[in-house]
Amino acid sequence: MEPENSLRFETKEEANERRMQEALNRTPHERLMFFLEMVREMQFFKTSKQHPNSFKKNFIIE
Repeated sequence: MEPENSLRFETKEEANERRMQEALNRTPHERLMFFLEMVREMQFFKTSKQHPNSFKKNFIIE
């Protein structure tokens, strides 16, 4: 198994296939934990723009 920070040279198709295989190899618990970690990390990328529908008071998932 390769170290996590190793540099890979692969085509987009190869990378997509590898990521798909990695996802399929995870247990349901690992998938949930991966998703929750991804959501937590995405909070750091908030935008300064207001959502176009925010004035309507609709429920918005960001």
